[in-house]
Amino acid sequence: MRLYTRIVELGSFTAAADDLNLPRATVTHAIKQLEVRLGAQLLQRTTRRVRATRDGETYYGHCVRLLADMDEVETDFREAVVQPKGRLRVDLPVSLARRLVIPALPEFFARFPQIELDIGTGDRFVDLVREGVDCVLRIGELGDSGMVGRRVAMLEQVTVASAAYLRRHGMPDSLAALHDGHLAVNWASPTTRRCEPLEFVVGRRRREVALPGRVTVSGVDAYLGCCEAGLGIAQMPRYRISEALANGSLREILPAHPPPSLPMTVLYPQQRQIPARLRVFVDWLVELTAGRN
Repeated sequence: MRLYTRIVELGSFTAAADDLNLPRATVTHAIKQLEVRLGAQLLQRTTRRVRATRDGETYYGHCVRLLADMDEVETDFREAVVQPKGRLRVDLPVSLARRLVIPALPEFFARFPQIELDIGTGDRFVDLVREGVDCVLRIGELGDSGMVGRRVAMLEQVTVASAAYLRRHGMPDSLAALHDGHLAVNWASPTTRRCEPLEFVVGRRRREVALPGRVTVSGVDAYLGCCEAGLGIAQMPRYRISEALANGSLREILPAHPPPSLPMTVLYPQQRQIPARLRVFVDWLVELTAGRN
């Protein structure tokens, strides 16, 4: 049943075999035996993908529920006496992984020595089920993904420009002054490709300011690099640029009207009983980021 559900979720015999560390021949033979025993064709095979038949979709739904029940029963017995263990696949934003999570991992492993982490880094959309990822940590407002989301922190943002940029364009003293010849490093959403305006909090209201720019980026490293190169004004979490602010290579603009804080959220698939290794990792992230700006 676990094998069958992974084939449906990954759409591939080969991918399921790799995910479960089984020979491809064993996987093919096991599914043939399953279909014979049930007297139904469960999967439709094409040259590019494997899809569940109508009977296969029905059987898949039963499998998911039964496996969840089994996991819940076994977890109730194991967790009382056994430390969380096993491999956990997580996906993190590059800068957050490098600056926050990875430096703290020795403490995590000291606390949970039987957990192994497989860490991917990036800011692209991750299909947790099909890619076999247990959880992702994301920054910013999120759409409805059907995943369980747990907010772990709110990150303070700042508006900044390089010292060289400010020597050329001057330090703006108001939002209105931004329209007096200033440029932005334009940020485009990796999914929509739509440029986002700068945002400021004035009193209790948000104000958007759209500025012209000579460069548009959709990656966080490129966004910071363009700002450091003097190509325009940018807004980003304070933790990411704390060193640059301290040494003066980047300077904060309009601190009285900061950008809205960004939510940091852990996302994981809906399941009746989350594995102990995932639960303790999420709890550790909450602890790690508590009160962090």
